[in-house]
Amino acid sequence: MLRKEVNDLLTQTDAGTPMGELFRQYWLPAMLAEELPENDCPPVRVKLLGEEMIAFRDTEGRYGLLEEFCAHRRVSLWFGRNEECGLRCPYHGWKFDVEGNCVDIPSEGEDSKFRDEVKLQAYPMIKVGDVLWTYMGNPDTMPPEPLWEFATVAPEQTVTTKRIQENNWLQALEGGIDSSHVSFLHSRELERDPLFKGAKANSYNMGDLKPVFEVEPSDGGLYIGARRNVEGDKHYWRVTQWVMPCFTMIAPRADHPQHGHFWVPIDDENCWTWSYDYHPTRPLTADERQACLDGKGIHTKNIPGTFRPEQNSDNDYMIDRAAQKRGETYSGVFGFGMQDASLQESMGPIVDRTRENLVQTDYGIVMTRNRLRKAATELKEKGILPPGRDPEHMKVRSIAVVLDTNLKYAEACQDEMQAAPGKVRATV
Repeated sequence: MLRKEVNDLLTQTDAGTPMGELFRQYWLPAMLAEELPENDCPPVRVKLLGEEMIAFRDTEGRYGLLEEFCAHRRVSLWFGRNEECGLRCPYHGWKFDVEGNCVDIPSEGEDSKFRDEVKLQAYPMIKVGDVLWTYMGNPDTMPPEPLWEFATVAPEQTVTTKRIQENNWLQALEGGIDSSHVSFLHSRELERDPLFKGAKANSYNMGDLKPVFEVEPSDGGLYIGARRNVEGDKHYWRVTQWVMPCFTMIAPRADHPQHGHFWVPIDDENCWTWSYDYHPTRPLTADERQACLDGKGIHTKNIPGTFRPEQNSDNDYMIDRAAQKRGETYSGVFGFGMQDASLQESMGPIVDRTRENLVQTDYGIVMTRNRLRKAATELKEKGILPPGRDPEHMKVRSIAVVLDTNLKYAEACQDEMQAAPGKVRATV
């Protein structure tokens, strides 16, 4: 179990909270690039870390992320006119550029200096891969641009989606680093889903339901290794990468694309679940790309025009009790993504960790909480910047390997866990 004050520290991410300030030390995924498809297109509402903002793309193609409400009478700039390198409030015509500067107040005289005193909170936003990233921290400690492998391979090798998840970010992250539930919750999906089926690893997952976890520190976070016994007196290792604060990568299967998540707080009771699939050595096939967009694998099918899944709490995630009883699906919910989200949302907006009872397969979760707590506390009390900001910490891969029982994955597979352009993966 976790003490309430520690649970609060880990789950609260508004500005000024220890975890909120930790998140503000990183480039975070803010939007899909397709949400701002062209210069001077309509602005888009964005909420991250409890802050309500407006994103827009100006006449010269620059991206802006501003606080949502006009500095004059606090009208939402979602109604604004995106024109001539700025966002103009339709109420009285005040205009702001991508840096939050007020560049025009029509009612003021030409010689007025008042507009020079007006400024909205603005954050930088950049495009890397098919994602727009923002940094919401101190400009003096801004890290280099993110270099995650999924975002830096050729466009034909990668695809990214996102969904709203109606629970705190931490319980979603904890699902992403929990390898033991695959043998239960996802057991019927392994050989049905086009992005998972046919892998030898599937039989290893189902052949040993009692994985042993060995967790090792990495430069940017943790290696979370789950060991299962396989034939020939070997061990099947499924190693998840967690990089602070909220990046997870899932071990690959056969030649299927690599995949993983970012879990980014919207506020304390909702988060963005970002899901990516990519292959480091080849383009995705048309079928693989379409499967991701259709909600297969770790992705979800969303309500058209929104990022809310079609399967959601309002319709009980379209649970099929008859299919559950027939053994077609372990939980009655279909699809990897919604099998996870349905149960994580069922815990409530913020799970009460004072009432949980952890076992050895939760070791990765315990270590993750400890490292997050330590980093947030050291940032607050000593000003020590956290790990995971260095682009070298982002050049990682999860692996699936079969090793002799006398070998430790963290020693034997150091090279395989590092990403490099064109490098062949370790997969089973």
